[in-house]
Amino acid sequence: MGLKELRNKKWFGIVSNIYVLVLTVFVIWMLFFDTNSLLIHMELRKEIKRLEKQQEFLREEISKDRKIIEKLSDPKELEKFAREQYYLKKKNEEIYLIEYEDSLKNLKDE
Repeated sequence: MGLKELRNKKWFGIVSNIYVLVLTVFVIWMLFFDTNSLLIHMELRKEIKRLEKQQEFLREEISKDRKIIEKLSDPKELEKFAREQYYLKKKNEEIYLIEYEDSLKNLKDE
């Protein structure tokens, strides 16, 4: 198949058109090589989705913390929290910590 026969083909005339060639080069450049390429957009979309999930998680955590803060505004609840979490006590009061066998086994394993 010679060059003359190839030029007579319809698809060769379309592919060799200068506008088609320029458009093809432009599309390839925009998809892969440009600073705003399709690949970069895909990576940025993944990053945005990850950050949105993190944002939603943090909003839920803030909501939980606000509920705890509201609960701790009551002096009785604050005292209960301090006694349970930090083992605080009043004067002339003794605290006894009761450990169950299950918790002792876990401590020995560590």
